[in-house]
Amino acid sequence: MSTPPPSEGLTLAPVATIVETRILVDTVEIFRPGPQILNPDTGVYEPGPDIVLYQGSGAVFSQGGPGLVLSLEGQAYADDTRNRYRLLTPLGAPLGSRDDHVRVTVATQDPGLLNRTWRVLDISDANSLAVVRTTWLDESTQTTGA
Repeated sequence: MSTPPPSEGLTLAPVATIVETRILVDTVEIFRPGPQILNPDTGVYEPGPDIVLYQGSGAVFSQGGPGLVLSLEGQAYADDTRNRYRLLTPLGAPLGSRDDHVRVTVATQDPGLLNRTWRVLDISDANSLAVVRTTWLDESTQTTGA
């Protein structure tokens, strides 16, 4: 039995096409908060415009419920209710870096995704046999604003 030459090796392009058209159905942005800008009228620094690194197809999936925080009686603890999520984007999308942010700008199935933001936990995963790029997220939005 011989090993096929690299040109005849395994290709996942047909699978990637199906995933990109059937699963990555939302529009997402990966962005970094812009630098603070001094408002000359108030003398206060205000958030500058976001720096958008990617805007295109993607999908956000929950990876379970809220985290559980245990405390010792009488000890203070942070109210940590963060949720882990995964962002899927095409392989051509740029890598997300730690502390970049993600938002869904068009949700084709679940309108509950709109106006929510997530923080990128670490640089996007990279794999030898990948169909999509996977980025782990932590939800930043903790209220609906209603």
